[in-house]
Amino acid sequence: MDKNFQEEELTQIIKFTPPLHKQRHQFVKDLVEKFKPKKVADLGCADCSLLRMLKFCSYIEVLAGLDICASVMKEKMHTLSPLPVDYLQPSERTLTITLHHGSVAHKDPCMLGFDLVTCIELIEHLEESELKKFPEVVFGFMAPKIVVISTPNSDFNPLLPGVMLYRHPDHKFEWNQAQFQSWALETARCYDYSVEFTGVGYPPTGMEKVGFCTQIGVFVRKYPQTDESVQPEKPNEAVYKTVFKIVYPSLKDEKYLQNAVISEVIFTAQIIKHRFMSKQEEHGDDPERKFKFQPSTDCFSDYLGKLVVDKNMEPFVRGNEVYIPLATIFSFPKVSRLCGTFEKLCKLIAGKVTLSSDGSAVMFNIEHENEEN
Repeated sequence: MDKNFQEEELTQIIKFTPPLHKQRHQFVKDLVEKFKPKKVADLGCADCSLLRMLKFCSYIEVLAGLDICASVMKEKMHTLSPLPVDYLQPSERTLTITLHHGSVAHKDPCMLGFDLVTCIELIEHLEESELKKFPEVVFGFMAPKIVVISTPNSDFNPLLPGVMLYRHPDHKFEWNQAQFQSWALETARCYDYSVEFTGVGYPPTGMEKVGFCTQIGVFVRKYPQTDESVQPEKPNEAVYKTVFKIVYPSLKDEKYLQNAVISEVIFTAQIIKHRFMSKQEEHGDDPERKFKFQPSTDCFSDYLGKLVVDKNMEPFVRGNEVYIPLATIFSFPKVSRLCGTFEKLCKLIAGKVTLSSDGSAVMFNIEHENEEN
């Protein structure tokens, strides 16, 4: 049975708003906003719901999930795939998401180098032998800067209807506040971490002593990891099986950057051209031309009006063609931010956009467009 569904059934009398599992996820998200980790691993990721939330955090570049149950991950892993908008408007950051099948009692080099490791409602599912190995794997081998561990607080259980022993049939134990804090303090001492205790799910008024429904320990490594502190016996062979991996489209990938630049150059050139042609008609420079397609361009018009341009940046007409100088297009903030340099702009659009013979301007055939209109 899904642990979140089971939990909602148990907490239906004591109302938690939002639901307890969402409060735990929000706690992790707030921590990410505070510490801004680039690499995050979720141990015991189950249905990947926490990973789905974290993929929208702009600081994160690498997300990894690990679970002992491959079928649960595979059922939901498609929800981690990019959406159409991710391809149409690639992000400036890189993002790689990977799911692994394996046990937190085993060491695998793919789990090294993470800034933040989350273990949300995980440890209570571990057998005694696995729990003994868990601290060495997470704090000794992986040694991230921050570890977040949440687990049920058994002091709260008498307030939950229908709980006889444990909240979920797969739980091997449930600790009270004193037991969890004792284990966490000893673990922190052994591996040079500090730990602070908090939680989510407040008890009813007047029963504050029972503590939070979910107790949380936030571990922070005391000292930066050095070459001397790295375990010498790192395994060379992978023990986890990768079941899913996706790399999101990013503007750091030349292919996606080129597509974005080409689209922005054509869009910007069209806006400049439409405004230029409107001005031409207003001044009666060429009464023969009736190019009247004029979308709303207030923001562009304002910006163009502020540009101090010399002759070589002004649009011009030659025969049936209108030319928009690349220098003018590059002066627009979004284009210059995408390209970085004018030389990069020229390189990215070469052969992809119709240019003047000397390559200095984007060219449009007005006669052809008038026929289409």
